[in-house]
Amino acid sequence: MRFMHNPNDVDSRAMVRAVPRMTCLRGRVTACALAIGLAVGGSFWSASLAWSGRDDAGAQAAQAPPRAPAQAKPATPSRPPPQPAGVTPPNDYVIGPEDVLAIVFWREKDLSADVVVRPDGMITLPLVNDIKAAGLTTEQLRQAVMEAAGRYVEDPNATVIVKQINSRRIFITGQVGRAGPYPLGSSMTVLQALALAGGPGDYAKKDRILILRPEGGKTRTLKFNYKEVIKGEKLEQNIELKPGDTIIVP
Repeated sequence: MRFMHNPNDVDSRAMVRAVPRMTCLRGRVTACALAIGLAVGGSFWSASLAWSGRDDAGAQAAQAPPRAPAQAKPATPSRPPPQPAGVTPPNDYVIGPEDVLAIVFWREKDLSADVVVRPDGMITLPLVNDIKAAGLTTEQLRQAVMEAAGRYVEDPNATVIVKQINSRRIFITGQVGRAGPYPLGSSMTVLQALALAGGPGDYAKKDRILILRPEGGKTRTLKFNYKEVIKGEKLEQNIELKPGDTIIVP
């Protein structure tokens, strides 16, 4: 007995076999959808947290008091270096041999130097070499020094400081306690000079003291009576001394 082949049976068996496959495929699709959902949800949650952090930071920044702008420190002006100590020369002072000077250049230390005026009246400076100083005032020497230095540096600025005056001297000789040369740094009278020298001796002829003064290549003689002056008489004899004067106490 033959059975007739029913084509619907084949379709039925195919459908039976396809059911597990479809179930598996649906499971995979569901798992994928779940993973995608989790990923998207996580990203959205992270983005939400990030935006929330930004909002909190913005709110804190808005609540924080504004900072005062930083003030720039004022630039420290360039100052000249401290100058060496010197003596105060008299108003009529002119530079002479054996005077000790300090030539100070601002910002040009290599040109600065302490110098002694030579017997020929010249001084020697670094780079500038020899410059005549004797017979000049400090301002005249300053101008001469800056003019000479201008050939080597731009806009030189120099200062001349008198550290020691050796050219202004007087000489006291004869019957005094300490004969010899004495510096004439400022104004000094005959009586003051004799006091520095220890005063006239016991056997000195105090009424015959002489002052020898060189003037214009000649020597002028002036008289000084010590006895009269100490009594307050004829005080015009007690003249101010000049560099090169010589007091003779016989």
